[in-house]
Amino acid sequence: MLKRLFGFGSAVQEMSVQEVHAQLREVNILDVRETSEYAEAHVSGSQLIPLGQLAQRMAEVPQDKPLVVVCRSGNRSSMAAQMLQQAGITCFNMQGGMLAWSRHGLPIERGSRGRR
Repeated sequence: MLKRLFGFGSAVQEMSVQEVHAQLREVNILDVRETSEYAEAHVSGSQLIPLGQLAQRMAEVPQDKPLVVVCRSGNRSSMAAQMLQQAGITCFNMQGGMLAWSRHGLPIERGSRGRR
C-alpha cells in the first residue's frame, strides 16, 4: 500500500546486459551513477545524469529511442526508471548494472567524455 501511495508500485521493465549490448545502436543509455564512477568505466555513448540530479534534469533525458537506465548494480537505475516512468518516459533497467556488464566482458569506455 505504501508503494501505491508514494507512486512506486509499477514494475520496471528490465533488459539483460546481453540484450542491451545486442541493441546498443537502437537504444539510448542513461547512466545514473556519480561522475567519478562514470569516469572509471561506462558504456560507450551513454549519457550521465546522476540519480540525485535526475528530477531537475528530466528535460535532458533522450526520448528519440528506447531508453535503458544503468548504474553500478541495478538498484539506483531501478529507482531512476521508476521516476522516469512516473514522468511518462518508457524505459528499461539494465539488470546487474555495470558490474554485470564488466563480468560479461562487454566493452567499456573510461574517462568522462561520454554524452552529458
